[in-house]
Amino acid sequence: LPVVFEGKQDLEKQLVKRLRGWQVPDTHFVVMRDQDSGNCFEIKDKLTALCREANRQDVLVRIACRELESFYLGDLVAVEKGLGINNLSRNQDKKKFRAPDELVNPVEELRKLTGNKYQKVSGSRAIGPCLSLTENRSHSFHVLVRGIRELVA
Repeated sequence: LPVVFEGKQDLEKQLVKRLRGWQVPDTHFVVMRDQDSGNCFEIKDKLTALCREANRQDVLVRIACRELESFYLGDLVAVEKGLGINNLSRNQDKKKFRAPDELVNPVEELRKLTGNKYQKVSGSRAIGPCLSLTENRSHSFHVLVRGIRELVA
């Protein structure tokens, strides 16, 4: 059950209150945030401190390097399937898509690649279910998947 925040500042402002107020037993949490131009270690430390402040040890904090869209650029087969666009996956071996976490502006790259068919909310809803848990080129995606597996084990 996703809990959506209105941006990074709202996440940091509301996280402690939301975690403390959660009443469903045996729940684990995953807190995700884009790195954007910040330092991922500092961002993670800050979010982890907020989780400790809420007295929650059952929280996995992960930072998408640079943006969540890097996950999509790491799996162009999923983008093809999700958005119904043919032949995108042939670009996967191009240098910029072999290491999508290094791209400065993944959203813009994804929009260019899809001819502006990608939109943040609807595109994420369409692509997300198609992502391969094993074939993605995004390192931060694999760190997220590994963390979730450990959390539920």
